[in-house]
Amino acid sequence: MGGLRLMAVHAHPDDESSKGAATMARYAKEGHDVMVVSLTGGERGDILNPAMDTPGVHQRISEVRKEEMARAAEILGVQHRWLGFVDSGLPEGDPLPPLPEGCFALVPVDVASEALVKVIREFRPHVMITYDENGGYPHPDHIMCHKVSMAAFEAAGDPEQFPDAGEPWEPLKIYYVHGFLRDRIQIFQDDFESRGEPSPFREWLKSWKPRQGDIMGRVTTQITCGEYFPVRDEALRAHATQVDPNGPFFLVPLEMQQRLWPTEEFELAATRVKTAIPETDLFTGISSGDETTSKENERS
Repeated sequence: MGGLRLMAVHAHPDDESSKGAATMARYAKEGHDVMVVSLTGGERGDILNPAMDTPGVHQRISEVRKEEMARAAEILGVQHRWLGFVDSGLPEGDPLPPLPEGCFALVPVDVASEALVKVIREFRPHVMITYDENGGYPHPDHIMCHKVSMAAFEAAGDPEQFPDAGEPWEPLKIYYVHGFLRDRIQIFQDDFESRGEPSPFREWLKSWKPRQGDIMGRVTTQITCGEYFPVRDEALRAHATQVDPNGPFFLVPLEMQQRLWPTEEFELAATRVKTAIPETDLFTGISSGDETTSKENERS
């Protein structure tokens, strides 16, 4: 079944390639329209790849991040839109320093959600992807991304909200993407140890904080997409300032990932169609004929 539309809303360029990328590549390859919306430009992100940590890159970091994102979108086969807000950076210290003036995390939710509603009404997605209430991890832009995405999901189909942002369109489902799963890491750890090989995850698992919880218990939907893990990794490497090719994203051989855990995980946060949990498809319950879903149409 083709012709459906999926929108993934992310805080920074590179987030789309580390969270749900293989799923997006699969749906794009199957003929669906997929769009990534980057809420900020990632201007304050640290350069995490030593090979890119040069004065020339620092001086033009905004342009470099745009170039990287364009390449990643091309690799994944998706459309891309910038929302234009400014990266808040990740505050560090105790106590934490104040957030920079004018950054995304300090923008009123209504202002940011109106900007996202405009893109939703233009693209008309059937399904949206975003982060959970913790942002996936507690970066202020990720938490703000959650708030803005959920507000826009509720507002986009209501003609009384943001009337200047285009014709109402009501997405049918919204999911949280869950990538950091202890169960997944444990399976890889066990496989390394069963073959007598040193595991890169032993200390990480020992230090896993109880407050991180059992995220797998929240998962409602698993998408089989191991075939697209190489595409995901190529898109990740396109974000060369953010992703070290010798870093932790690439510690587990692709063969092991495809054999032991060939899925990506999502949590159905809200739905306007009937479905059955567990799901194996983000579009479960939706047909290609679902084109009139605004509250305005429901009232007529």
